[in-house]
Amino acid sequence: MIQLDEQQKMILETVKNIARKELKPRAAEIDENAEFPWYAVKVFAENGILAPLVSEKYGGIGITYLLFSMIIEEIAKVCASSALILIAQADGVLPILYAGNEEQKGKFLPPLAKGALGGFAGTEPDAGSDILSMRTRATKKGKVYVLNGQKCFITHGSIADYLSVYAYTDPEKKAKGMSVFVLEKGMEGLSYGKNENKMGMRGSINSELIFENLKVPEENRIGEEGEGFFNMMKVLDSSRVFAASQAVGLAQGAIDEAVAYAKQRIQFGRPISQLQAIQFMVADMVAATEAARLLTYQAARHIDAGRAREIPKFCAMAKCLASDTAMRVTTDAVQVMGGYGYMKDFPVERMMRDAKLVQIYTGTNQIMRVVAGRSILAG
Repeated sequence: MIQLDEQQKMILETVKNIARKELKPRAAEIDENAEFPWYAVKVFAENGILAPLVSEKYGGIGITYLLFSMIIEEIAKVCASSALILIAQADGVLPILYAGNEEQKGKFLPPLAKGALGGFAGTEPDAGSDILSMRTRATKKGKVYVLNGQKCFITHGSIADYLSVYAYTDPEKKAKGMSVFVLEKGMEGLSYGKNENKMGMRGSINSELIFENLKVPEENRIGEEGEGFFNMMKVLDSSRVFAASQAVGLAQGAIDEAVAYAKQRIQFGRPISQLQAIQFMVADMVAATEAARLLTYQAARHIDAGRAREIPKFCAMAKCLASDTAMRVTTDAVQVMGGYGYMKDFPVERMMRDAKLVQIYTGTNQIMRVVAGRSILAG
């Protein structure tokens, strides 16, 4: 049983109302049109949940990772693309929150909490799971760094006001030669390639970024030179919990739709909810989702408690289990609803397409098993 205080309950209730009244009615439209939901950014910012992990000192509300996981879950039940806004925003914020100095936090965090968009830029065409193969370079010249390289699949890429970008300052040192910088929209040398046309999460923007002799002030480097890889791994651990929360929300949203349909769909003279075949499917869907939810909450608790040894393992396991569960549950929801589930008149086909991405991003589920397995066997 999750115990929330009154303020946390109020925040979560506000999120449920936003999801029901503001997001659900337009979810199909933004998927159909591949339209970024700026209205969602606005309502998130107005209610203090665009970057809620940021403390009140810097314009946020300073909530726990557990509560943030619950917020993402509630939004993903009705619109996974809108939930991804919060995840991408957190991914852009956390490098600064974890390693920024007071001046950097004071400059970048307040606008990100109040409506400016952030993003996290690590992936490259030849550096996905093998992130150490990245080719982007940051060469120090006086009091600036000159960046050259390319990133791909970057969420919020072409619309972000601030991007946390990873590059090699000393490629010979590999992991110890990577650094992280905040890029600001409009910097000379920053340009954008295509926005991707995706199978799912169609309301989210994923862009190519191109850096051509892009000059970044030294004061925009987060942490010391060579600390970027450690920063990235810490951010990705957190992001995997967020992805797991999104997956749990997708699964629960699909269950809600399938159960409601099964109760009113009449075949053989009675609702299909009375058929044992459907009951077995629904029981398995709910059991798997409850298990994924509990593991996700436990991973979030480890982050809140600062349990460094447990965080990578639990975050990887939660992301892996929850996203595999979401893929299976959304597919089964389509099956429960039969031909109607396959039609765009109902949201479960969208949920199934959206769920696929969660098995891939923030580290594929195959990589998650490697991370978890190594951690378990090393312990």
